[in-house]
Amino acid sequence: MTDMNKLLGQLLGSGAAGGFAGGLAGGLASSLLTSKSGRKLGKSALKVGGVAAVGALAYTAYKRYSDNQNAGTAPAATPPPVAEITPAPAGSAFMPAIENQAANEALGLTLIRAMIAAARSDGRLDAQESQAIFQRIEALGLDAESQNILVQEMGHPADVDAIVNSATCPEVAAEIYIASLLAIEVDSAAERAYLSMLAARLQLPPGLVSELDAQVEAQKNAV
Repeated sequence: MTDMNKLLGQLLGSGAAGGFAGGLAGGLASSLLTSKSGRKLGKSALKVGGVAAVGALAYTAYKRYSDNQNAGTAPAATPPPVAEITPAPAGSAFMPAIENQAANEALGLTLIRAMIAAARSDGRLDAQESQAIFQRIEALGLDAESQNILVQEMGHPADVDAIVNSATCPEVAAEIYIASLLAIEVDSAAERAYLSMLAARLQLPPGLVSELDAQVEAQKNAV
């Protein structure tokens, strides 16, 4: 059985989202054709693990948003220091209990699907691009079962309805949005439109979206 947490960690680490989204982005903007890449996670986030890394980013941004709401202040104008990333408490809405393997696996798969959908948001895959992407998957150095999972997921049209419906609470919605952000560099109208649509469908308040955006932006300067 594939360890979704490990798989997500492999996709986020060592070239992280860049290696993932870069290899799986759809349409003519695919990095296989234009060297496009996603965003890399800094060591401070990666060392807490795959699902936990996404959870930590979402939790830190969500906590800051909640504190601002309670204090009646506006979101921070500049990205928060990466050092402020706080792991989400196990058993919270952000992170299933460690012993709840089924819940952790389900969350990991949801986040991977969210990344794939975001990476494909700027175009469609033709047969030639699909073949190149599958070759890129093989080059990621994953085990055979993990490769099969990615190939299967890439073989299906992105199901945004299923991804949105997986957000059983605002905390998971924030994690889905974070994972989507990590999969791409938002530099096209199609990607901006997709993220705007996703945030609206996930019912994320604008202030929280700003905090999530800032938290991911801060990863660019992470070491």
